[in-house]
Amino acid sequence: MEMSRRVFTREFKQAAVNELKSGKPLGFVARRLEVSANTLSRWRRELEKQPTKAFSGHGKRMLAESREAELERKIGQQSMEIDFLKKLVRSFEEQQELGNGSGPSTRKSAKKTSR
Repeated sequence: MEMSRRVFTREFKQAAVNELKSGKPLGFVARRLEVSANTLSRWRRELEKQPTKAFSGHGKRMLAESREAELERKIGQQSMEIDFLKKLVRSFEEQQELGNGSGPSTRKSAKKTSR
């Protein structure tokens, strides 16, 4: 199976380089945008050499796709955390029941009914 190359818009590349210019670390920006550090460095060099001609191709919009992927990862992570916490609560409840020595309670509360 052959992988296709991702294509980025001029605006995406300029925004990435602007993040670098603002002082953010190369590795941080590369990870956040899911782009290799080498590619990001190349974009910076291209923009510095020829600001008006850099990134003249017709790329597709990747920012929205990147954001969507990030949100999907967060949802997956939170689902895993919820499952873990549910198991932890069940385990804690079982420990509490065993600690009482009485096991699960089957006693029903008696309610008085007035007639």
